[in-house]
Amino acid sequence: MPRRLRTPPRTPIGEGVSLPSSLPASTGPTSGARSRRRGGGDVVPYDFRRPIQLSREHQRILQLGFDGFTRQATTVFTSALRSVCSVSMRTIDQRSYAEYVDSLGQLTYMTLFTTEPMPGRSVLHLPLDAVMSCVDHMLGGPGSPSQPNRPLTEIESGVIAGLVDRLLREMRYSLAAIVAMDPEVTGVEYSPQFAQVASAADVMVVIELELRIDDTSFPMSVCLPFNGLHPHLSAAAAPAPVSNRERAQRDEAAQVLQRSFTEVPVEVSVRFRSSTVDPAVLSGLRIGDVLRLGHPATAPLDVTVDDEAFAHATAGSQGQRLAALIVAARPVADETAPVAPLAPAAAAAPMTSVLDAVLAGNVLPPAYGAGGARDPFAGQGADPFAGALADQTAHPAAHLTQELR
Repeated sequence: MPRRLRTPPRTPIGEGVSLPSSLPASTGPTSGARSRRRGGGDVVPYDFRRPIQLSREHQRILQLGFDGFTRQATTVFTSALRSVCSVSMRTIDQRSYAEYVDSLGQLTYMTLFTTEPMPGRSVLHLPLDAVMSCVDHMLGGPGSPSQPNRPLTEIESGVIAGLVDRLLREMRYSLAAIVAMDPEVTGVEYSPQFAQVASAADVMVVIELELRIDDTSFPMSVCLPFNGLHPHLSAAAAPAPVSNRERAQRDEAAQVLQRSFTEVPVEVSVRFRSSTVDPAVLSGLRIGDVLRLGHPATAPLDVTVDDEAFAHATAGSQGQRLAALIVAARPVADETAPVAPLAPAAAAAPMTSVLDAVLAGNVLPPAYGAGGARDPFAGQGADPFAGALADQTAHPAAHLTQELR
């Protein structure tokens, strides 16, 4: 019997309404789908006036470079602070400089540096409490989480400047595959509003990192100018140029492949042209019946490979084997052109070499036409090709094939 829920009494507007305790926590798949949609991630606004120009390929290249930087930065912080430290990468995205400045605190530590040969200036951002904790560790203190929120003194600035220089050198090494930049510190700012790195609408590439010192984590970021970085990213994403050695290897491989193709055996057939016959005629064939073919008596045979005719030939014999004489290297346009009559023993057989069979000849020589009224293989004894070889000097269009196997 279905369980009936009691409906609570209506309450006036403005008073709290509580659900009955008997109502289950999950109301079905709809609430589960809503919870999955809520947990899929935060909604990020998209400005159609400034389309995203940082492609996925560029992000992948930057990620490979800054993965190396995070590993080197971990070593730098651990060795300088003599404590367990780690640096990990969080996101790489494109922002305007105004959006990047708004994401920082009112009082922070920003190292401004140039990235020759890229135009413009870049920013290495460290929170002020993380900088104070680093100075405390480097001066022998415990590096407690509670640090004073004030600008650094001259001594403290000198201590942290050495750490920042090491980080910039590691960044130069990690990004050498993308751009051979030479970072040089130009200044330090504590207020993001006074850091005149770029105009508010300039597009920047922001790499957000996470610095963990012992059990305390701090946000860390690197801001690079997009216009100066984009050409180097495009060059890094392009295929690598081919060296002279690779080009020579490719040419040699192409020659070997071409020679191998010329030695590959293929099946060559010399055949009559196809004819159309009713099934009733085929079923009634008996020994001694004559089947009329559609091949003209004055037309040559077709030399084909994979059912594609590439030459014409007349049939004959050489010793105990059938043979064919190539009379045209390409199909003859006029099917009724006079050629020598077919030998009585003509039949189709595979040829051993296509390249040697088709040597030349687009027209039929007069010696082999119907006007000559003679068989090219007649009266030549045991070697019927001997006379044809003698005729090649007077009729170069007629060339011979190899022996048919």
